[in-house]
Amino acid sequence: MAALPVVVIEPVDLAALLDEALTVQALAFGLSADEVEVRRPIVQRHLREPGARALGALAPPGVLVGFVYGMPNDRRHWWSTVVEPPLRHSGHDHWLDNSFVITELHVHPAFQARGIGRALITGITDTAAEPRSILSAIDTESPARGLYRSLGYRDLARRVLFPSTSSAYAVMGAPLPLRRAY
Repeated sequence: MAALPVVVIEPVDLAALLDEALTVQALAFGLSADEVEVRRPIVQRHLREPGARALGALAPPGVLVGFVYGMPNDRRHWWSTVVEPPLRHSGHDHWLDNSFVITELHVHPAFQARGIGRALITGITDTAAEPRSILSAIDTESPARGLYRSLGYRDLARRVLFPSTSSAYAVMGAPLPLRRAY
């Protein structure tokens, strides 16, 4: 059996790697070409937000096989305006304040289940100034939700619907630093 390539996690200029990142996201999330193109200007806009940063998972010879990006949350952001009513209803809307939001986290399917997603999310949140992190994930039992729970994220609101998506999402939050497996 051939050894798997060593993957390095490091800060990246995601805007410069946008095509590669969107390819990883499409493969990991099952997106069509049209869905990918809708996301391109959204990611570009996010990366211009104050405090936005990204980490990449790079396999030799520098191929992007995973990424995470996020930023300090701002209640004026579109995402926050959508999740605020369900969070308020569940008594958790205070999580929108002083939180670092994980905007996207994706790992190429060939590199999943190797700890890369865990390394990406802990790496980016370890440098956050905020005391907690929030994110949204498809509201179904999945490896991603299992990963988030293992790191200390818990459901804050469920069955959240975003415009133009048919899947319900869960909003999850965790105190920082994220829990480590010991």
